[in-house]
Amino acid sequence: MALFHVNFFSESLGMCVACDVILPQRATKQIGMAAVASGDKHPVLWLLHGASDNHTIWQRRTSIERYAAPLGLAVVMPNAHLSSYADMKHGGKYYTYISQELPRIMRSMFPLSDKREENFIAGLSMGGAGCMKIGLANPEHYAAIGCLSAGAVNRNVTNSLDPERVARMMRTYGTTDLSTLKGTEEDVFGSAQRILDENLPRPRIFHSVGSEDFVLASAHETRDFFQSLPGNPFDYTYEEHPGAHTWEYWDEHIQDFLKFIALKPVDNIRN
Repeated sequence: MALFHVNFFSESLGMCVACDVILPQRATKQIGMAAVASGDKHPVLWLLHGASDNHTIWQRRTSIERYAAPLGLAVVMPNAHLSSYADMKHGGKYYTYISQELPRIMRSMFPLSDKREENFIAGLSMGGAGCMKIGLANPEHYAAIGCLSAGAVNRNVTNSLDPERVARMMRTYGTTDLSTLKGTEEDVFGSAQRILDENLPRPRIFHSVGSEDFVLASAHETRDFFQSLPGNPFDYTYEEHPGAHTWEYWDEHIQDFLKFIALKPVDNIRN
């Protein structure tokens, strides 16, 4: 596998941005791990970080490169700062950047597949909610969504929330009245219903959360919504394991998502 640290200009954000890319590379003498590539263009996982981190964190805290290697899977890890992957009211257009501009730029630089069946999006915490939002608002682009330690909506407001949390919501959405977001890409359940109503492609959804995680109530709300849909149209899979909001949990269960997308390991691996 090859690791690229990419810096480029985003028209959506009006500034230079950073993104890390793991790219399959066939090798015959690499010691200790499979080193493979399959075809001219690689299947790709768009992998999103959480609120306290950036584009480097998945490499620093997990073995994502080692997990992706035998699948011949490229991994693109963008930096979205503390944006909630939204087109912010007082900030950058991060939803537009991640969902539209980033794939176009990455495919112009690297041999990444644009086939829906070879594109997957996943993330943890803020990135878990972000991948649900992006994946369901753009179902023609992704075959599967992997939501770790999040609900489809992580922004529920109560009077008990501290001022900083409210201020963050005001920066992001311009309001704490979530009903005003109905019908936009922020309305994740609405996006899912639109997919069904308009008979659009249906991304498969994998959802995993720890039984001691502080987002458990939000995850249960999401679980209940998808499990209420007749016939399980999104092939929705919910898993709840012992664990909390920790990298030990995410390192273990990102592997479950890679099994869920069911990419076949590349044959004839030589080490």
